[in-house]
Amino acid sequence: MIVAAYFWQIEKKKIPFALSRMALNRRAVRTFPGVTFSKLLGCGTGERFTPSDADPLRWGLLVAIDENQIEAFDNSGFISQWRKNSHSEFRALLSPISSHGQWSKREPFPVSTKSGDGAIVAITRARISFFGNFRFWKAVPPVTTSLHNSPGLISAIGIGEAPIGLQGTFSLWESAQALRDFAYKGAAHTQVIADTKKYQWYSEELFARFAVLELRGTL
Repeated sequence: MIVAAYFWQIEKKKIPFALSRMALNRRAVRTFPGVTFSKLLGCGTGERFTPSDADPLRWGLLVAIDENQIEAFDNSGFISQWRKNSHSEFRALLSPISSHGQWSKREPFPVSTKSGDGAIVAITRARISFFGNFRFWKAVPPVTTSLHNSPGLISAIGIGEAPIGLQGTFSLWESAQALRDFAYKGAAHTQVIADTKKYQWYSEELFARFAVLELRGTL
């Protein structure tokens, strides 16, 4: 099993196409041979990681799939339609190094790689309780500043199934050490970790790290 992450950038006139694909592609992706987990994603610019950060010109798709099926998946009709209607495509093929927590009551990323010596991707996702949203949004700005000032960060964007309540991040790092330094040594992020335990913001959360097998395009 490998994980494939796609992100497309579109023109404003293609927003209706993207919105329709979010609804119509769901079953086709989920039932594609070899797919064990899938999520169609809206994206954020990565500047604030709050609902105001939503970017209607970027959309994503995340799948866990049998590696023998990835070529067929990459040439499928729904991927081809996204490719045709976008002006930029990014694809990352990933191998899970660690995964803690659940996404939609599932553990979607069985660990298949012990370590990663090169670039690393981190995916976070949280289901935030309604009243937890407001305190969470107030805590985000210092973490965002710390993230974008972190040595070794290549790129980071917001992801989510919905702009409110279901939020996450997709970040690409030069190395596992760079990611660890941000996650466990940065004051802003460690404070949020402590506040998460204190205030019980999340009803469900997931943090996963992946070794990068292949990158295509620019995030």
